[in-house]
Amino acid sequence: MELQTFWFIAVAFFWTGFFVLEGFDFGVGALHKLIGRDDVERRVVINTIGPVWDGNEVWLIVAGAAMFAAFPNWYATWFSSLYLAVWLLLSALILRGVSFEFRGKFQGASWRGLWSWTLTIGSIAAPFLLGVALGDLLAGLPVNADGDFTGSFADLFTPFGLLFGVTLVVLCLVHGAAFLGLRTTGTVLARSRMIVRALAIPGAVLVMILSVWIAVLAPTGVWGIIAVAIPILAAAAAASGAVLRRSRLVFIATAVTIGGVIVALFAHLYPTLLVSTDPSASLTVENSSSSEYSLQVMTVVALVMVPIVLAYQAWSYVVFRRRLTSPVVALAGVRDPRGTA
Repeated sequence: MELQTFWFIAVAFFWTGFFVLEGFDFGVGALHKLIGRDDVERRVVINTIGPVWDGNEVWLIVAGAAMFAAFPNWYATWFSSLYLAVWLLLSALILRGVSFEFRGKFQGASWRGLWSWTLTIGSIAAPFLLGVALGDLLAGLPVNADGDFTGSFADLFTPFGLLFGVTLVVLCLVHGAAFLGLRTTGTVLARSRMIVRALAIPGAVLVMILSVWIAVLAPTGVWGIIAVAIPILAAAAAASGAVLRRSRLVFIATAVTIGGVIVALFAHLYPTLLVSTDPSASLTVENSSSSEYSLQVMTVVALVMVPIVLAYQAWSYVVFRRRLTSPVVALAGVRDPRGTA
């Protein structure tokens, strides 16, 4: 396997890992006001992701860094094309991050309400904007032969990109509600299951439409059909699990669905990196990669460090695997180690 191909797969892996892990974080953040009807319940909901949300976001940084190092032309063209959208994305992620920390600093209802709203909005805006950006890679952007974006902000919101963004938001909501079904009890658990039942079937329909659209945009033969079939089947399994009230099945199935959607996108994109409305100006793994030596050094570092990171994250999930069952603790004002209450 050529190193350019290896690093394309690595970039796809990092993006997939980010959405699989951060997907339920986004969902929990977006749903915490709906599922938690009072401050105690909302604190319980938020505390389910308190120990892991910031670690999950590291995958986004790694995905961007891998693009920058392995395919600098891709990174430069895509991110400069998305300049305003990236600014909005960073604003959403920053507001979401500080919401976890600031919400528990004071007891006032208006103060907590403000940061609850920023957490909700940021948790919806981030996956939507990222979905639009990723969808645009395959849908095509007005980029010239010099790699310069020649369109406007409105050109970023392609029909396919919008569908990709909406689908990711819905999947994150189902994924987050299923995660709460594994980590909570009582009324919070009951409301989480209601959200799962309400959104699992619409999510499956969106995944089916999106997957077919991916296959139509970039036909790639048998492997392409398999790539789009996986998220469709996983979404159907999630819908079945919702009907049967099997939170674990729904959580696993939505994880596969989200990961499958991202993998399908990259599978149909290869060997292109960014489709241009001018076919001769499209970026590919051949015309956008770093030098062979740079890729060799990066490969050695990745093969050493990535398994260590994966092992650490797996360990952290094992440590914080128990359900949160004591709202009395939240009433007493006891915060988790991250201070996210």
